[in-house]
Amino acid sequence: MSYWLGLMSGTSMDAVDAVLVSFESRSLSIHNTHSLAYPDDLRQRLLLATRDHGTPDELGELDSLVGQHFARAASELIAQAGIAASDISGIGSHGQTVRHQPSGSAPFSMQIGSAALIAEATGVTTVSDFRSRDIAAGGQGAPLVPAFHKWLFESNEQDRCILNLGGIANITWLPAGNRKPIVGFDTGPANALLDAWCLHQTGRHYDEGGHLASEGTTHPELLTSMLSDAYFSKPAPKSTGKERFNLDWVLTHLQRFPALPPEDVQRTLLQLTVTTVLQQLPQETTNMAVYACGGGTFNTLLMNELRLGLGSVALATTAELGLDSQWVEPVAFAWLARQTLRGLPGNVPEVTGASGERVLGAIYPA
Repeated sequence: MSYWLGLMSGTSMDAVDAVLVSFESRSLSIHNTHSLAYPDDLRQRLLLATRDHGTPDELGELDSLVGQHFARAASELIAQAGIAASDISGIGSHGQTVRHQPSGSAPFSMQIGSAALIAEATGVTTVSDFRSRDIAAGGQGAPLVPAFHKWLFESNEQDRCILNLGGIANITWLPAGNRKPIVGFDTGPANALLDAWCLHQTGRHYDEGGHLASEGTTHPELLTSMLSDAYFSKPAPKSTGKERFNLDWVLTHLQRFPALPPEDVQRTLLQLTVTTVLQQLPQETTNMAVYACGGGTFNTLLMNELRLGLGSVALATTAELGLDSQWVEPVAFAWLARQTLRGLPGNVPEVTGASGERVLGAIYPA
């Protein structure tokens, strides 16, 4: 059996998720999973780096520290599985995004977490830096997971929309029977602003179950102000991150509404996620179901509001399609490493805007 290992930490920056998986022709099997939380001090330094507070020395040190943390997550997973490093064909490491600027005269996307350290610590060939080649080809470098969504979740009978509720929300629309090209892009913030405001007000890293938001009410004027951000009406291909949607962004909009209770702000931020997702879902379908994944699926209020807004369109999680919602993205980067090491493309030009298919990633041999 050929094992692959995927490593992922998203814009929520709470933990490194590691998964050991094997792939068949159009299916997969998960053998072991492991999550390794970031230490609070490292997480705080990463959050500051995303807000453009990282000097060259700081970014270099963070690259090493995050690489060590990713390597530890992988090594602990391998030990847990009780297999030898030689049994693993490759590791796909997303790294930790600290800046994503895919537009302008010098576009780039920066993921730190030294893959050299991962390969050295595990003895397994490691693939990283998946976004740079797509950007070099004129693409956004994101989202990259739609290629995996297409491989695993596409149906001949049902239009499917895969909704990832990470720090940033993104959708992949898979028309039934491949009758049209797939569509995928970032819709805007999901957990990023919810987490940032909750931490700012309560000291807790996230609003468990949406409890703080459930104590408040949506403030229509604040919601309208937030919805005026030009990103939401920008046509695809498009991608975004915490360099745009962060606590400072929230505080800027709050300047006009200084006396709002914290719970009302939290509820309004939740409604912002719901509204921007619903407004940007594909409309040209009558046979669509939405399958959610990512940390936002654990926010009961968020899921309930999405379900209410979708009306007759069914909302479930990817668990109904055979893959637990928590592990979709780490599995995707294991799959992308497999594509790379087989010399196969990992991007979808219709999604990212790249000039063509490309083999993605930088390879660090064992």
